[in-house]
Amino acid sequence: MVNPEENALISLYFFNIPPDLPTIKDVNSLRDFYRQSIAASGGGLIEVSAFDLQNFPSVKTIFKVPQQEGGMTYLTAVTIPFENCSFVIKTQAVEIGTTGIRDAFVLNRFLENGKVTFDGNGLKNWFEDPYDPAFKEGTLMNKSEREEYDTEFPQHPLSIARASIDKAIREIDFKPEVMELAGFNK
Repeated sequence: MVNPEENALISLYFFNIPPDLPTIKDVNSLRDFYRQSIAASGGGLIEVSAFDLQNFPSVKTIFKVPQQEGGMTYLTAVTIPFENCSFVIKTQAVEIGTTGIRDAFVLNRFLENGKVTFDGNGLKNWFEDPYDPAFKEGTLMNKSEREEYDTEFPQHPLSIARASIDKAIREIDFKPEVMELAGFNK
């Protein structure tokens, strides 16, 4: 489903094959798995978290991918893995028109309070993997992409994507036959 006013898409997928997740029990391994994958395609992590969705172990991810013409595409997903299949809810929201407004406003605050500075390599303390500050590949998250800024920028594609996936998590309704599926035990 596409909302033309928000440039967002939400979709549900069923994969009738065993999930390719290395584990769901170790969130750091999950983060490494996704970090390497998205960085290899030039994107970056914003969030990877494991949680129970109505008693089903699940994974929430938020990625960003640079668009060729400028701006970002934000991809959020919830993966609900089972032993031999998985369900994935995805959202995609694209920056169009004037981009970087959220970044500019938040960056200005960080520059004013000295939490971000310039050095010989450009901005210092602005771009960083949210879980591993030593990781420097792909398109790193910037501080304006933190969830705390979504309320200030509710029409930003990241805010829309995050709100859409959170709404899907709250409103999902599993059919009884899903309860009979063998769980993912890695």
